[in-house]
Amino acid sequence: MGTAIDFKKQMTEIVYINIPGPAEPTPGMSGGELLHGFLAEVKRMPSPEMQSWFENLCLKWNVHYREEKG
Repeated sequence: MGTAIDFKKQMTEIVYINIPGPAEPTPGMSGGELLHGFLAEVKRMPSPEMQSWFENLCLKWNVHYREEKG
């Protein structure tokens, strides 16, 4: 008979997105640069409901945003 609780240890990575990101895609951008620009743009959603949904999604997937400090 197995144990009452089975679990699997998983490695977790944290993804950091630096803000601001590229404003527009340009020819020759890498996939990482395109994804960075897309995620930076999504972070600026005007709707508070969508912003809340997106923040919850980021927490689930361990995506964190870092604001550039001048």
